Amino acid sequence: MSDPTSAMTSSGGAVVTGEAEVSSSSRSTFLWRLASFALAFGLWELVGRIEISLAFPPASAVMRAFFEMTASGEFFASYADSLPPLLVGLFITIVGGVSIGVAVGLARTAEWFFVPVLVIFQTAPVSAIIPLLTYVYGIDDRSKIVAIVILGLPLVALNSYKGIQATSPSLLAMARSFMTSRLDTIRLVILPSASEMIFAGLRLGVSGAFIGIVLAELLITPTGIGDLITYNRSIARYDKMFAAIVSILALAAVTLGLMQSLETRLFRTEKRT
Repeated sequence: MSDPTSAMTSSGGAVVTGEAEVSSSSRSTFLWRLASFALAFGLWELVGRIEISLAFPPASAVMRAFFEMTASGEFFASYADSLPPLLVGLFITIVGGVSIGVAVGLARTAEWFFVPVLVIFQTAPVSAIIPLLTYVYGIDDRSKIVAIVILGLPLVALNSYKGIQATSPSLLAMARSFMTSRLDTIRLVILPSASEMIFAGLRLGVSGAFIGIVLAELLITPTGIGDLITYNRSIARYDKMFAAIVSILALAAVTLGLMQSLETRLFRTEKRT
């Protein structure tokens, strides 16, 4: 007979070893990312110092301008204009996109009506459509919100729809065999099965929302971070222009990184259990 104590010990050792491997893999991934950033900024610094163009300053000048603009409050004033419509647009994109995607995935009639429209908006040249919004909504925050929704909502909705459609038939058959109600099947089987793809769609939608706010402020309303980029370009302060671009890229990267970390934590926990 096998010794239960030794079995428990070996099982515990396997768990500890697995956690150690995950921790080592995380550290390795972080170091590789750090090395890639160092390489990218090193090349940027080198090319900028060659002075190929006055419009391409070295990375050190951009970072110096970044800290100067942070200390002077320029970034805070610009993001005070950009963040409110961005947050409203994100809320509509997330709630509306998931709701539409789930409804389309569950109802065949909704699928026939909504999917072609969503595909059209996903593939449309949005940069050409956004200036037309001024004729409908003017140059206030409503135009920014609509631009964010146009760019982000189709991505969330289509990924949610695909996640619902990808539910395993065996899980649905099991639910039917237990005579589970339609509502419980959706709540306990379909949505948990689709949650990973829905979350991936949310990350794409957030990425589209950041693109939308910048495009809207560059093409529609000269306010916020878009105005900061346009103004510094017009006065040939290219170091500040790139610093503004870096700031919105950093904000988007941090937001998406936090979402990906949350996604990994949630679904890794599910797979362990």
